[in-house]
Amino acid sequence: MTGTLPVALTLVFFLSTHGASGSYPRAQNVTWKSTNFKTILSWEPKPSADYSYTVEFSASGGNKQRNLHCTRSSFTTCDLSTYLTDLKAHYTADVLSEPPIDATSDLIEFPHTSSPRFCPYEDTDIGKPDFKLKVSEDKKKTTLYVTDPLTALFKDGQQLNIRDIFSEQLQYRVTYRRNKSTGKKVYTSKTNEIELSDLDRGESYCFNVQAYIPSRHTDKQLGEMSQTQCSNDDNASIFKVYSISVIACAIFLILLLIGIVVAVTVVCCKRKRKSQHEKDGLPLDVI
Repeated sequence: MTGTLPVALTLVFFLSTHGASGSYPRAQNVTWKSTNFKTILSWEPKPSADYSYTVEFSASGGNKQRNLHCTRSSFTTCDLSTYLTDLKAHYTADVLSEPPIDATSDLIEFPHTSSPRFCPYEDTDIGKPDFKLKVSEDKKKTTLYVTDPLTALFKDGQQLNIRDIFSEQLQYRVTYRRNKSTGKKVYTSKTNEIELSDLDRGESYCFNVQAYIPSRHTDKQLGEMSQTQCSNDDNASIFKVYSISVIACAIFLILLLIGIVVAVTVVCCKRKRKSQHEKDGLPLDVI
């Protein structure tokens, strides 16, 4: 009986240590989030003090790699922007649940969760572009000057924009409408300088621009819509600029002001006449 006690204690210790090392929870909801080639791998949940996460990634058919900032880490994100160097390759990543950085484990293979496949060239979202608006002096042509969004990538010390990467594949789609109208038109351009000449002369128009890459899958062809910019309407009538209620209120205030001016003028004239008659000692005229 006494000889079995040390064996039992040893067994309990063995099971407890191996049970602890095998109890690391797997990562959940492993996803890629990428805009303008700023690519972040994210997952859940935030780890406790008993374990950490390590990210391994590889291109299809390639060797697994690690980002030192994402090894035995307590974070639930990993920036892989500069590590996915072949932009047209398809990558997968594994998030491993491991002991904390100063701890050890007897496990040979740690629990892990794999990500979906990700291709930077095909899957990164394109952010909204900026553009400037210019109307020609004769009001017959409106030109949009679009600035290519910058990416998170660099080459020879220079930050790349999306045209540096997509080249002739990059186009811009303009959505425009007459100001205060719901009807829309669409125009696609292969250049950053976009001329629109089918607009009604003297009318105000509103414009939005977004990147368009027709070679991609349908759900990834269009980038984020830019902020809306509207041209000035130099020939707009007062009824287009202001509502009927505003115009009516303005007319009422003008008439009221005229009435006040007339009333004040009449009162001042009466007082002046009264003062003059009193000064001359003459009776006031009866009106």
